Amino acid sequence: MSPPADRRERHQLWMRRALAVAADQPAGPSPDVPVGAVVFGPDGAELASGRNERESGGDPTAHAEVLALRQAATAVGSWRLDGCALVVTLEPCTMCAGAITLARIGAVVFGAWEPKTGAVGSLWDVLRDSRLNHRPEVYSGVLEEECSALLRAFFR
Repeated sequence: MSPPADRRERHQLWMRRALAVAADQPAGPSPDVPVGAVVFGPDGAELASGRNERESGGDPTAHAEVLALRQAATAVGSWRLDGCALVVTLEPCTMCAGAITLARIGAVVFGAWEPKTGAVGSLWDVLRDSRLNHRPEVYSGVLEEECSALLRAFFR
């Protein structure tokens, strides 16, 4: 069953913003994998965005999701991001899924599946694990082809 048209359209609009963040990579000798994440508040306003910066920042935790969550927490003034939505071009890994759960994000929208490290249904399903105290809504495969194409182009 697919989500209602208005929700699907909103998710696609948000994913286009995340794709723009992912594509806005600075040139350099070791470019980062183009993954973009955007946090939207309960009212739908953009609170924060982030893109992978592991290579450029030399930080193994500098995933797009983590950077966007940190920025959103600063914008909101709290680590609790209740009612917010995280939109990311690639299925989150276990580290990011843990951070999403701990931040109490209300919904996660992602584009491309990540069969090697994905933790939202591919390899693991951390966000829907009934043993955890918080489980956000999950919407997968939003603009999947566009998100996958960006990654394929990078790895060519």
